[in-house]
Amino acid sequence: MQKPNQLARVESRNTAVAAAVFLIPAIALIIVYMIYPIIDTFLTSQYSWNGISTDKLFIGLDNWKTLLHDQYFWAAFKHNVIVMIFSILLQIPIGMLLATFLDAGGRRLNIFKIIWFLPYLMSSVAIAFLFTYILATNGGLFSTIATLLKGKRTAVDLLGKSPQALYAVIGVMAWQFTPFYMVYFIAGYSNIPTSLYEAAVIDGANRRQYLFKVAIPMLGPIFKTACTMSMIGSLKYFDMIWNMTQGGPAGGTELMATYMYKLSFQQWKMGYGSAVAAGMFILITAIALLFQKIFVVKEDF
Repeated sequence: MQKPNQLARVESRNTAVAAAVFLIPAIALIIVYMIYPIIDTFLTSQYSWNGISTDKLFIGLDNWKTLLHDQYFWAAFKHNVIVMIFSILLQIPIGMLLATFLDAGGRRLNIFKIIWFLPYLMSSVAIAFLFTYILATNGGLFSTIATLLKGKRTAVDLLGKSPQALYAVIGVMAWQFTPFYMVYFIAGYSNIPTSLYEAAVIDGANRRQYLFKVAIPMLGPIFKTACTMSMIGSLKYFDMIWNMTQGGPAGGTELMATYMYKLSFQQWKMGYGSAVAAGMFILITAIALLFQKIFVVKEDF
């Protein structure tokens, strides 16, 4: 008969084996598809290479020195920061307002959950082409409305001028991604115990007081996570910008990702493009960590 200590050791060993069986495939996938590409990107950034030839010229940190003084990269980074700021200021508050409205309305407003979530279900490429026609100078929605209001043919060029093009694309991004944060905050509201609402009502609080004094403060961790996701997504955004403007006009909507794509797959400067990608990784990681450090919310109530 085994002693209790032996049974405990056997059970601990079996648990470790089971954990390893389940973790090893996941760890392998993370190493192959996440860690290795990051390492390889940093290694490739030390070469002058067109991405096709077997000849790779080692140039050390020359690409990084060029990157530090690359005005086009830093202009693209500035555009990313603008997109990040407006994405947080538009998507998060509007998503919270929609979620608050739907939470207050209950099941009778479920149809709006479906309707308002539809933009997020669409492909970013499809949305890009759709709004390219909507924002077109000739025959676009805004040009048509302006023509009707003025009584004469009026062209509204939102994608052909800077900085209008950048803000137009930011608006399209908000249209697509706000529903995601709406659902995210609805989930947050659903996790608040009903007993808190009942206790607030017993204490004499009305719906508005409960919302601002109890519910919204409890969404602090949700709000922080939502801001982090919006921030990171904005800093690495690519597909919609590329399909709507390709970084134009005259670099007015150029982002770090579109700049990296042009360098790597249009100009065939894979080494320098890798340096840009690695620079993106460093900047995004630094901003995310700084945000997590500065934005402190109360986790327990």
